[in-house]
Amino acid sequence: MRLTFTIQRFNPEIDSTAHPEEFRLEVGRGMTVLDALIRIKNECDGSLALRYSCRSAICGSCAMTINGSEKLACRTSLRNEVERYGHISVEPLRNLPVIKDLVVDMASFWEKIRDVHPWLVTAAPPSRGGVAARSQGRRDQSNPQFHNVDACIMCGACVAACTVHEVSKGFAGPAALAKADRFLSDPREAPSATRARLSALQAEHGIWDCTRCNFCVEVCPKDVKPMEAIIRLRRASLQRGLSTTGGARHVLGFTDLIEQQGRLNEAIMPLKVVGFSPRGLWHILPLGIKMLLKGKIPYPFGQALPGLSHVQALIRRARRGIPQV
Repeated sequence: MRLTFTIQRFNPEIDSTAHPEEFRLEVGRGMTVLDALIRIKNECDGSLALRYSCRSAICGSCAMTINGSEKLACRTSLRNEVERYGHISVEPLRNLPVIKDLVVDMASFWEKIRDVHPWLVTAAPPSRGGVAARSQGRRDQSNPQFHNVDACIMCGACVAACTVHEVSKGFAGPAALAKADRFLSDPREAPSATRARLSALQAEHGIWDCTRCNFCVEVCPKDVKPMEAIIRLRRASLQRGLSTTGGARHVLGFTDLIEQQGRLNEAIMPLKVVGFSPRGLWHILPLGIKMLLKGKIPYPFGQALPGLSHVQALIRRARRGIPQV
């Protein structure tokens, strides 16, 4: 079978912008996109730049955008892609600077990983041979381990798919936050270190900036589920009383309104987030006027919603467990 591959090319030495280039190649059954790219480089154009190493979905270096979605080229079947899309289009990962062709600069990605302090901080002093060992006994085995976040291969696919990172390059990103959650789940981590770790993540570009679009979960080749890791970090923050950020106030305010009224009151919700400071009230005043004109403000003297007591009972039961975010 002969296929046409559309590959985004960019050589900073001669190109001002990226441009597509087509290659025709005879392919066989069972070939992957990486197999085809290597052949294109060897047989058609030796100047094509791409990263790959293990060819076994372990190293993560061949992550790229294939037919509009972030995937590992080494585990992406040509046949499946053609059957689904009818063509093969290959581009570099999004949201990261392109060095050449399909190779992106991962420096900002690794900087965000370092920012979350990706190492264990224990309460026990170092032993003679290094860090003091701790027996992982039966009690520690009840821990759900690391929720698979330790399976991350640092391919960068989640960052490339992240809609927040697309508009805010300072956002810590799904991979880094999942790494932080891995240490939060480790029973050897000192409680003081856990609180310090969570406190640092309350700042701008931290855990509350995630919009929960779920794209990071969809593209992760190792089923790490970074968004769920971010949710666990938020829950742990609320459990420890870290509730001064706008995101935390939004979650708590939403829950309070549902418990009190059985529904979301759009008129009061902004006040739950910004508080009663003059500056905050002035900032949301135009929004309040628009909501009033659109009929989005509930009638304050209406009857209570039916079934409100059942909703309140459910919330009280949930609060005895883990806060829902």
